[in-house]
Amino acid sequence: MKSISLTVLCCATVLMAPAQEKKRIDSLRRGGGFPADTVIMEDVKTGEKRKVRIIIPGKDEGMITIEKSEKAYKLDSNETNGKEHVKVTTSHPKTSYPIYGITFSRIDLGLAKLLDNGSFSLSDNNRDFRYRPGKTVNFGFDLLQAGYRFNDNFRIFLSGGFDWTYIRLRENIDFLENTTPLTWEHAEVDYSKNRLTSTYLRLPLTFELRSKYYNGLGRLRFAFGPEGGFLLKGTQRFKSGELGKQKFKDNYNFTQFRYGAFARFGVGAFGIYAKYYFNDIFENSPNQEGLQNFTFGLMLGF
Repeated sequence: MKSISLTVLCCATVLMAPAQEKKRIDSLRRGGGFPADTVIMEDVKTGEKRKVRIIIPGKDEGMITIEKSEKAYKLDSNETNGKEHVKVTTSHPKTSYPIYGITFSRIDLGLAKLLDNGSFSLSDNNRDFRYRPGKTVNFGFDLLQAGYRFNDNFRIFLSGGFDWTYIRLRENIDFLENTTPLTWEHAEVDYSKNRLTSTYLRLPLTFELRSKYYNGLGRLRFAFGPEGGFLLKGTQRFKSGELGKQKFKDNYNFTQFRYGAFARFGVGAFGIYAKYYFNDIFENSPNQEGLQNFTFGLMLGF
């Protein structure tokens, strides 16, 4: 009989143990019986401080509890005794930093216009330079850039890229290679295509102003500055029924170093641009003195 009673008592104890353990844990939580650490957290930007109490229970006694004070308070020197004082730093993007690296941007595609001493009409000396306005184009892009962003609205950078100007001539003229001043002859065949091309390494120095970001639109951008360029090569291409396609390379007395100014305006990645070069298209050619290049058009990748 005694063994039966002992067996029943053991079973009851085992069944009641989980309920008693749960009451013990709840009692410890209410009374603060678990080990606890208080951490004082400070927002370094606003200077506000808050208490965070971390309660760490024993093994298998429940989850870690974190209690944070609702109100910010001024930290008293006595309150740090026995407590860890931690500064919490909120990550904020830098407003100024250097910019550099490889890029593929400011892709220009526009029309090129010849200015003869400030006029779009060509003088008698340059009558043979009559061109097709819709097929005389400018194309270029930037590949490298280095500069500094002062804030979210203003930056300065120097970039490097390539720039081509394609002059589609109306007249059947052949430019002579290795000749100074610039010299040409009238061909006896009729060219269906006669194009004179200059290729430059361009080096614009950009001052860029940007607005805030507009959702669905992007930023408004305005950029301007000087631009220099070193001549890489000149090319003349012909196409005729009698001779087929022909191509000749020479510097054709193009200015070795040209300089001018540009302006760009856009929204997001798209925009428009205009460039004007102060010196002449050709050098060491008195008859072409005052013949300059003005381009404008569309741009991609501001």
